[in-house]
Amino acid sequence: MMPIADSHNGRLETERTGRLMRRFLIIVGLLLSLTSFGTIGIHLLTERPWLESAYLAVITLTTVGSEDVPHEDPETMVFVMLYLISGISVFTYSAFQIGGIVVNAEFRSLLEKRRMERHIRTLNDHYVVCGMGRMGTAICEHLHARERDFVVIDADAARLEEIARPRGWLYIHGDATDDNVLIDARIAQASALATVLPTDADNVYVVLSARMQAVKLQIIARANSDDAMKKLERAGASRVVSPFSTGAIKMARFMLTPGMEDFLEITDTHGSPLELADVQITADNPLVGKSLDQTDLRQRGVIVIGIRRENGERLLPPPPTAVITSGDSLFVFGSSAAVNEIIEV
Repeated sequence: MMPIADSHNGRLETERTGRLMRRFLIIVGLLLSLTSFGTIGIHLLTERPWLESAYLAVITLTTVGSEDVPHEDPETMVFVMLYLISGISVFTYSAFQIGGIVVNAEFRSLLEKRRMERHIRTLNDHYVVCGMGRMGTAICEHLHARERDFVVIDADAARLEEIARPRGWLYIHGDATDDNVLIDARIAQASALATVLPTDADNVYVVLSARMQAVKLQIIARANSDDAMKKLERAGASRVVSPFSTGAIKMARFMLTPGMEDFLEITDTHGSPLELADVQITADNPLVGKSLDQTDLRQRGVIVIGIRRENGERLLPPPPTAVITSGDSLFVFGSSAAVNEIIEV
C-alpha cells in the first residue's frame, strides 16, 4: 500500500495544481468580464456596431490606442474615464499574474500532465507496468525499444520525473493498488499488465484489482517466495515470475546449452534482425481460415514453431495443414520487421 506520507504529498500536489488552475481561470474570467463590460457600455452609449465597440474596448483597455468620444456626450466621456482608470489597473495586474503563471514550473507541469492524461485516454491494447524499480524500468525499456504503447504507475513522483519523463514514457503518479489509478491507466482496454511492486502483498492486491476489472487481461506478477507465487496464481495472475528461480534456471541453461542461450540472447537484443514473438490471432485477422502452407509467412521470413488453440491445445510443431483460427496464439520466429508486421495486423 502507498505510505501515508506519499498519499499526503499526492493530495498536496493535487491541491496546489487545483489552486493554480483556479487562479488562472479567475484572472481570464476577470479580463473577459471587463472587456465585455466595456463593449456593452460603448455600444449602448455610442450606438456603434458590436464589433467596433469590442475593438474600442480592447484598445482602450490595453492602452495600445484609443479614439476620442464626442465632447458633447458627457456620459460617454465619464464612462470611458472610469473604464480606463479601473481597466488599466486590472489589466496590468492580470497580465502580470498570467505571465507569472505561464512561466511557473508547476503550471507547465500541470499542462504536460493534462496532455499526458489525454494521450492515455486514447490508448487501446497497450501495456501497464505497476512499479518502477529495477525490474519495472527494465520492462519499460524493453517495451520502449520495441515501440509498444505502455503506461507505468508508481508512487514515487521523483523517480518518475527522473526516469520516465525525460524518455517520454507515459506515466501515472499514484498507488497501483488503488482501483481508480488502474482505471486511469485504462486497464480494461489494456493488452497485458505487469506488477513488480516491492512487496508480495501489494502485487497480490494489484492482481486482484486488475482481474476484477478485466477478466481476460494477461497479468504477469513478480513473487519473492514460493508461498507468494501460489497466492498470486490464486488471485488471478496469468504468469508468476520469481527473479531468483528464473535467474537460477537461466544460469543452469547457460551451463548446459551455452550455444542455444547465446542464440536466444541475440534474438532478444534490441536491434537484432531476429525475434521470437507470440502473435494473437483475432477474428478479423487475414490469416484466419488458412492452413500454414496456404499462408505467405515463410516467404515473408517468418516460421511458425507452435500454435496454442483457444481451448488450450498445443501444436508443437504444427503440421503444414494446421488451420489458423480466431483465438489462436502463434509462436513465430523470424526477422524483426516481418514479425512486427504480423503483430500489427
